[in-house]
This record gives sequence, structure tokens and C-alpha cells, in this order.
Amino acid sequence: MTTATSHEIPIQWAPNTFSRVPYAVFQRDDVQQVEQRKVFEGAVWNYLGLEAEIPEVGDFKTTHVGRMPVVLSRDMDGEIYAFENRCAHRGALLALEDFGNAKEHTCVYHAWRYDLQGNLRGVAFEKGVNGQGGMTESFCKDQHGPRKLRTASYCGLVFASLHDDVPPIEEYLGEAVCERLERVLSRPVQVIGRFTQALPNNWKLYTENVRDTYHASLLHTFFTTFGITRLTQEGGVVISEDGGNHASASYSRVLEGAESAYAQQEIRSENNDLALGDLSMLKSVDEIGDGIVLQILSVFPGFVLQQIHNCIAVRQVLPTGVETTDLNWTYLGYADDTEEMRNLRLKQSNLVGPAGFVSLEDGAVGGFVQRGIQSAGELEAVIELGGHGTETQNFRATESSIRGFWRAYRTHMGL
Repeated sequence: MTTATSHEIPIQWAPNTFSRVPYAVFQRDDVQQVEQRKVFEGAVWNYLGLEAEIPEVGDFKTTHVGRMPVVLSRDMDGEIYAFENRCAHRGALLALEDFGNAKEHTCVYHAWRYDLQGNLRGVAFEKGVNGQGGMTESFCKDQHGPRKLRTASYCGLVFASLHDDVPPIEEYLGEAVCERLERVLSRPVQVIGRFTQALPNNWKLYTENVRDTYHASLLHTFFTTFGITRLTQEGGVVISEDGGNHASASYSRVLEGAESAYAQQEIRSENNDLALGDLSMLKSVDEIGDGIVLQILSVFPGFVLQQIHNCIAVRQVLPTGVETTDLNWTYLGYADDTEEMRNLRLKQSNLVGPAGFVSLEDGAVGGFVQRGIQSAGELEAVIELGGHGTETQNFRATESSIRGFWRAYRTHMGL
């Protein structure tokens, strides 16, 4: 099948399969422009933040829906609202800080004022000066303002959509993914850290990465050497019906007869020369009580929830250019954590992030792909591990959840 996304040369997609992905979708500016309109501003729920980040009346957070700047705020009625961070006058940002508390938002450029729901409430010199100038009589403030988004909360996570036809959030997530979200976020949380990581690659390469159970114990030496997760451990992948959302999990139990699989294949990531000076980082408390030591969950298009031992974090994937991405990390603890558990979470936070013992490689490998495909725009990636389908599987030697992402992506893009 051939589908054009612009007036440029059409991108060739292999027919009747989600196991082939043209490299061109990671390279072209026209593709990203269509993604903004059809994916991020389409019939999806975009993750914006946590209820715990704006707990009080007047609290706000600035974030993005794809490339679109957004204000997330709690109004006087206690409800959460989201609107485009753009003055309706000349387009300047309304809120400049990452977080804050305000009774209203005033544009720094020409002092147009907006309430906490994004409604235009005041125009400087609307009536002019001494009866001269000012806005025309036909000007109506109610007809001018930034775009507003619908909001929905689930397990303390706030999602938003610009589309009228997006299904209810529970239906969008799917029953199996809802259960996995509730597994981690059934208790009130507190933010214990945050940062933004700049990635040198297209945003979709990172969304593939978090759905890729295959690479985790191959790329990440720390995972395999210290036994945090291996494909030889029991586990599986659950995938929503539309393919867009997933949760992979690994248990501490090793599959029968699989103990020596890495050594037999001479897997590079098993490095017996590595050692830790402080082994307390490897301590793990089964606080949920189900034996899962690692869970990675994603919601299309750009939300990730992680539980690696007792390190809990949410990640927000945002395109900043065709070959650049911002990854917003927010580390979480439970509100009723003991001091000992909070210290353990903070210590284990060193596992992930741009310099994490585990995931520093993720920050580089996307760039390796972006550089490797520079002249391969007419070729395609092979995503065939575990078959060609996008279904839930009770093992992790599979790329079914990556294929699920591309199934959802092509559906929203109309490909």
C-alpha cells in the first residue's frame, strides 16, 4: 500500500503487516506535521501531569501536547482544566513558569488577562484612551481565547484531548492496562524528583524502545549482570485491543531450564567483571505483593509508567523536532512511605535516567538508530520477533507491543 502524507514522495508501507516500518517516518518534517494534527491533536488522550502536581486551587503546570504548549490548572471549583498556552491576541505564551499558583494568567506582551479555565476576561485599553482607539464594537471576548482541551483523570494521572470523539479514558486504556495502572498507582503519591532528558532521535524511536522487551537484558549490562530482569525470567506482555497501550512485566522466578540461556549464547550484556561497592541498591521490597520486579507500561501516544523494583516514575515523551525529543521524568513515592522506603526509592532512582546504571544506554541507542538510517529512507525496519500480531502474550521474547504501537499509529494517521 502506498500512502502520501504530503506532496513529497509517498512513503511505502508493506501491505497487511505491522512488522515492517519504513525508516522515512523517523526522518521527514512533513510526517511530523501530520502527526501533530492527526495523532497529538487527534482522537487520543495525551498525558499532561499528575493531580498531585497541582493539588491546590490556583496551582498550574505548563506542559505540551506534542508541540502544542498547554497550561494545566486547578480552578476555584477544584476541577482541573487544560488550555493552549497561547494568547489569542498575538500568540505569546501566557504562562512562562513550569509550575506556579495564580488567580489568573496575564500575557506579558500586551496584558490580555485569562481566568484559570482559559477564558479571556480582560483586554488592556479595550475602550481606548480618552475615547480614542480601542477595540471595535464588534469585538467579543467570549469569541476569543486559546483552544481548550477535555481532561480526564485516572489513578491520579491527568490526560487531555482536543478531539470530541475520543472514547472515555477507561475504554481508551483497555481493561488489562487499567488493571496494571491500578496495580502501581492505587495509593496516593508524592513527587520526589523530576528532570527533562534531551534525546537525539525521533520521538517514535523512544516509544518503540519502552515497548521493546527484547532489548532490555541485551543492551543493559546492569540488568543482566545483577539479575534485575532477563528474558529467562517469567513474565509477559498485555496489549490493548487497538495495540496502542501495553504493560510488560517480569517476575523474580526464572523459567525452568532457562538459567544458562545467556551464557550459552555468549550474550555481551552478562558481564561478570562488574561489581557494586554498595549492594543496598539491589535490595527490593515486594510492596505490592505479586512478585513482579519490573513493569513498564505505555499509553499511546507518549506516556510511560515504570516500576523497577521500588523505583516508580512516569515519563512523558514529547517531540521537539524531527530528530530531537524531550523526555520528562517524574519520580514518585507513596504519600505514606516510611523514611526507610523513601530513601530506598531515591537510591534506586540512580538506576534510570540519562546517567542511570540501567538506562543510560537508552539515551544513546536512539541516536545510534537515527544516525544509522540517514540514507535508508526507502528501506524498512524488521519487527518480527514473536510473530506478526499485536496480541497479548505470556512471554517477553516478542515485539508484539511494538507492532501494537504501529497499529495504533497507522490507524490515527489514516495509513
